[in-house]
Amino acid sequence: MSGVGRGGVLLHLDSSADRRGGSVTRRLTGEFARIWRERHGGAGYRYRDLAEAPVPLVGSGYVGLGTRVERQGVVPPAKVAALVEGADEEREWALTLPLVEEVRAVGAAAGTLLVGVPMYNFGVPAALKAWIDRVSFPGVFTDPDSGRALLGDARVVVVAACGGGYGAGAPLAACDFQVPYLRAYFARLGVAAEQLHVVRAELTRAREIPGLAAFRDAADASLAAAREAVTGLAGPAGS
Repeated sequence: MSGVGRGGVLLHLDSSADRRGGSVTRRLTGEFARIWRERHGGAGYRYRDLAEAPVPLVGSGYVGLGTRVERQGVVPPAKVAALVEGADEEREWALTLPLVEEVRAVGAAAGTLLVGVPMYNFGVPAALKAWIDRVSFPGVFTDPDSGRALLGDARVVVVAACGGGYGAGAPLAACDFQVPYLRAYFARLGVAAEQLHVVRAELTRAREIPGLAAFRDAADASLAAAREAVTGLAGPAGS
């Protein structure tokens, strides 16, 4: 991504299993990416469809290597290979390093990580969780000299959707393990609170499920608000 200025990097992840055009998160992240590319061009844009091309689940080699690395303190990715033992660990690191480098590039450029996240069974899709587990290799987002979080200047935009209502005061609010989990995860990764933006469309299945028919107007309003928020974050004011 040489020649790409600060802020001119966008890593776009989709995790919805619905690839037929019905996914709310895919439509919203697609709109964000379209507006962003109009402003920044395509040189710094990277896309991963985690449902179409799933990230392999971490295996015992990943655990063994990660444990050994963690015992050394903060080890830069370039030096991890020297600690690899055996073909299993070598394979796991080969699967991990490219994904880690993509995220580190976002941090280095003070760029944006855009994540589309539908709610599945109160939480995030397994496709996204597999990516999270793999990129969360010990120490890769920490500067080994200063201890500074390498994603401290990065911006994360989470575009979430849920079929029902999980906002404050909703009967199922306590069952929301989607947005609170992602907020905690990215904060732990070192993303600054003011740089983490969560946009969520709720009640997205109100026009499909008879039991939610009474909430159709609320669903339309929620989707409209989410689209407006995404547009604002993708455009000049959010760049």
